Amino acid sequence: MTPKERYRKLKDYLSVENPVLLDVIDDYEALDKIAHKIGLLLPEETYTSHISWWPMISILGTFSSGKSTFINHYAGASVQDSGNQAVDDKFTVVCYGNNETPTTLPGLALDADPRFPFYNISEEINKVDPGEGNRANLYLQLKAIKSPNIKGKILIDSPGFDADSQRDGILRITSHIMEMSDLVLVFFDARHPEPGAMRDTLKHLVATTIGHKDANKILYILNQIDTTAKDDNLEEVIGSWQRALSGEGLISGNFYGIYNENAAIPFENEVQGARLKGKKDADLARITDRMDKVSIERAYRIIKALDDFARDIKEKKISLLHEALQNWVNKVLWTDATIIGLLIALLGILQVKFNLFDGLSSSQSSSLIGIFVAIILFFGIHFKVRSFFALRISKKWEAKDSAIAKAISHNTQWWKPIFTTRMRGLQKKNIAKLNELIAQSKRAIQKLNDQHVNSGTTAENGSKSQKNE
Repeated sequence: MTPKERYRKLKDYLSVENPVLLDVIDDYEALDKIAHKIGLLLPEETYTSHISWWPMISILGTFSSGKSTFINHYAGASVQDSGNQAVDDKFTVVCYGNNETPTTLPGLALDADPRFPFYNISEEINKVDPGEGNRANLYLQLKAIKSPNIKGKILIDSPGFDADSQRDGILRITSHIMEMSDLVLVFFDARHPEPGAMRDTLKHLVATTIGHKDANKILYILNQIDTTAKDDNLEEVIGSWQRALSGEGLISGNFYGIYNENAAIPFENEVQGARLKGKKDADLARITDRMDKVSIERAYRIIKALDDFARDIKEKKISLLHEALQNWVNKVLWTDATIIGLLIALLGILQVKFNLFDGLSSSQSSSLIGIFVAIILFFGIHFKVRSFFALRISKKWEAKDSAIAKAISHNTQWWKPIFTTRMRGLQKKNIAKLNELIAQSKRAIQKLNDQHVNSGTTAENGSKSQKNE
């Protein structure tokens, strides 16, 4: 799918889901043009594919922590199989569909479709687990269900975490969805009275969330708290889990306690049952409220991502690229100077030995041929040197910043001028354009705010003016 086709599809989608963001697509298109010109993006690439345009909720957790039951309850349908043992070892993307019963599609449907968050994920898996990315169906599946609660958003159910069976590919995908998601629910099972026994699993699970730059979007959920009713020790169990998590480096976080009423243990003590139900109802309401509002959060994240991309180019990438290109120029020019010196010395030796530049016209012809050969030889070596140093510098950057590596290759092609004056000119023009896009993102945020913040105030002011009239 070309960038233009993607812009068109996104506009079709947003015209229905969130028309306020339609103008933002034009801003992304303008940003892509800058990145294409500089070389930070390949012609077929677009920044719109670096984020999810669908609101996303990812659900992680230990085996038997009740993730599938929670999804089924939220969707109001039996979407996922549930049980005390591992019943699914794939990442399942649940989205809105036209059928009352779930329609299951293979992982290829996700890997090959740029509308979904796992587009080209096979390439990411291959980076850490060579060959595994070619078997996307082993890792992914798509389920569609006609559920009003899911309409306009995506739920991602992850395989249950088991430290002994974690693969690099699974952890890579987990990290990927963490970055892409608007909300992350991390489930634990209250039926495990000693979380310390699960320390290896906790290390893997908490490692995916700890220190995340947007920690507020991560909710830690202790499920099946009805199992604490007999001992009446809910606070003790919650404290035990919190201590176990802090032992793995998680100092703070949003912690909730819930259970499924349909599968709950009957409460012998009505007062205690009411207390647990009150806790569950309050926490579940807070969780579902966050889930219902992800579309609002996604709109802000899309605009914020535009601002982040523009600032990253303006404040980091342009100067880093300029520095890398200057380094390339210096290496090439020093090598050229050395080659020219050697050729002059060689021609001097030939002049002394054979008097190439003196004497008869035939000798002059030989001289011109010698100079012509020297020029051809120089440019042949020059372009080899250009290519050698460009490849060398680009490879050094590949691990640190692949966008800079692509831009180095783009700006060091053989037909492009070696001197960086052109790059300095582009720098000024592009920074002015990037400043305008940053200003545009602020205006888009204000426009979004008007939808959610000022509507009540506006209505109130309108009613006041009517009264005054």
